[in-house]
Amino acid sequence: MTATLQRPSTGAGNAVLKPHRQKPRRTVGDWILLIAVILVAALIAVPFLIILVNSFKSPSDYANGGPLSLPSNIYLDGIVNFWQRVNFPEKLWNSFFISGTVAVFAVIVSVFNAYAIGIGRVKGRVWVLVLFMIANTLPQEAMLYPLYFMFKQVGLYDNVWSVIIIFTVVQSAFGTYLLSAVFGTFPKEIIEAASLDGATRWQILLRVIVPISRPTLSVLLIFFFIWTWNEFLIPLTFLVSNANQTVPVAITALQGDRLMDVTTTSASALLGLIPTLIFFLIFQRTLTRGITVGSTK
Repeated sequence: MTATLQRPSTGAGNAVLKPHRQKPRRTVGDWILLIAVILVAALIAVPFLIILVNSFKSPSDYANGGPLSLPSNIYLDGIVNFWQRVNFPEKLWNSFFISGTVAVFAVIVSVFNAYAIGIGRVKGRVWVLVLFMIANTLPQEAMLYPLYFMFKQVGLYDNVWSVIIIFTVVQSAFGTYLLSAVFGTFPKEIIEAASLDGATRWQILLRVIVPISRPTLSVLLIFFFIWTWNEFLIPLTFLVSNANQTVPVAITALQGDRLMDVTTTSASALLGLIPTLIFFLIFQRTLTRGITVGSTK
């Protein structure tokens, strides 16, 4: 007796039914976590909403209804007054120039340092990393007088390059500590293969390590820019001239000893927030991709 194998028909009547995948049911813990995330997001969003509402509110509306009331009409004098009073385009350019230059220089210095420590395996690399970690924990107040005295002596006080040098060193300390750990896990086979092909150390760094580490470097670049943009104490101390001040320092010009225009101050905070928000939205995908690649590497 011979068995005959029949190929199943592919007609509509004999279509093979695929098992239906049921969506996982949410547990009580999932709902609690979701509610907690919504509450935290609301707490974060409330201050920004208050700034937004008060930026377009007249002083009389603020005096009558307080900070939580909606404006009776759109009031733009606060934004115009701040824009003209502090010469906001000039302050915006100073912040952009300082933050962008620091971000680029700090990433370059971090790559060179981490390449020597993480891959070059210099002697005493553990102690070097400890020094970089200690540098990250030093408060800015402890560095003010030594840095002030040093830049006074070299003639860079009240110069944007003094702030650029300071923040390049500070940010690269963190970048070196982070990239050293990343480069320390770099596959040695790739480096050895490049060496056998005749690549020099510079070529290995620029053509092998940097392209592979580009997502991590992009994340550092974005963080360094935002961190430097939001700095206040060191720019306030080292940039005393009005023409050299940054956006966070310019906002303090609206605060007096006895009186403070709340609506104009809110407008200044809004104008100071918009550039970093635009920068973050532009590079949001790059930041997400870099963090994802780093977590799955």
